[in-house]
Amino acid sequence: MTGRRRGPRRTRTIAAPSASDPAGMAGRVVTHHGRSAVVEDAQGGLHLCTTRRRVGKVVCGDRVEWSAAGPRQGVITRLLPRSNLLARADGGGRSRPLASNVDQVLIVAAPEPPLSEALIDRYLVAAELLPARALIVVNKCDLLSPAERTELEARVADYQAVGYGLIFTRRDDQGTLDELRHHLRDKTSILVGQSGVGKSSLVNALLPDRDVRVGALSEATGLGRHTTSATTLHHLPEGGDLIDSPGVRDFHLESVDVADLGRSFREFGPYLGQCRFHNCRHHGEPGCAVSTAAQQGQISARRLASYRQLLDSLP
Repeated sequence: MTGRRRGPRRTRTIAAPSASDPAGMAGRVVTHHGRSAVVEDAQGGLHLCTTRRRVGKVVCGDRVEWSAAGPRQGVITRLLPRSNLLARADGGGRSRPLASNVDQVLIVAAPEPPLSEALIDRYLVAAELLPARALIVVNKCDLLSPAERTELEARVADYQAVGYGLIFTRRDDQGTLDELRHHLRDKTSILVGQSGVGKSSLVNALLPDRDVRVGALSEATGLGRHTTSATTLHHLPEGGDLIDSPGVRDFHLESVDVADLGRSFREFGPYLGQCRFHNCRHHGEPGCAVSTAAQQGQISARRLASYRQLLDSLP
């Protein structure tokens, strides 16, 4: 019996997903609300997407792969690797992600509501842990008299002393707004701060087409008023992206390792590892190099006290 002769075996090549492949188009999450996320495609089109369960939760700034499921609708099929994730802890200690792939954190403060160094310090720790550049913006300075301005500058001088950028802004000062635009160019920045510090006025000054953008989001997705209250990514005219997050009454850090917390206060750096005990918490232990530096005026005593408050709040 003669066997059947077989021809050469054929191999099948499966192409990797690409931006032009409808089974795996590239996109970026520009906002989300509940179980819905708005994905922007490579051409700037907006699509209301659901997320496959195995993908997990996506946040503003995520880069994803998605497939179309109808006009302006789709399904997120894959979450691409993140460079970082900014999150806060809620009242129950649960993690609440805010945004991902952030290059810079803009911490907005103002004379009213009263400026809180403790809140600024918590945001700075979060930025150091990402890691991301931090820039402090003191807004609404037109409310200050010359004497009040001098007093406020003295209060925030500690931040400049350790290398943080600091900009004072007001509605009628185009020069400081231009300085701010320079710092934002070609970066993905997130705007954070208390409610009432004037973030909306800054956003409107930096994004002249913000209302058009929000209208397009509302029309394309049907999210309506939620587009103005959700964390949203906007493209800056000069290049770069600005993520606008809702104002908060407070900001709580997620669980932080004690050593990481110490490293997040950058002025402690030269003294870490110089303490008598290798596991020193810099909270009154004998032979603490950080405490000694504060006593000698080499680091800010207020910042050390702020560190200790955060340390006491750790679980």
